[in-house]
Amino acid sequence: MAVSARNQLKGVVLTLVKDNVMAEVSVDVGGGNTIVAVITRQSAETLNLKPGDDVTAVIKATEVMVAKE
Repeated sequence: MAVSARNQLKGVVLTLVKDNVMAEVSVDVGGGNTIVAVITRQSAETLNLKPGDDVTAVIKATEVMVAKE
């Protein structure tokens, strides 16, 4: 599948937590880094996501906020 987003990180699903409408997916992208995405439950079920699955996190955003501590 081709997509226009250039920020793509390959990883492995660590956890998948579903509620009635949404699902939270944690993806280990290596180097001790984890990305957490909230997607619809229907999308998680359509993709048949489960821990251990190889996935690609595709990041397409118009804004990124950065804070310095």
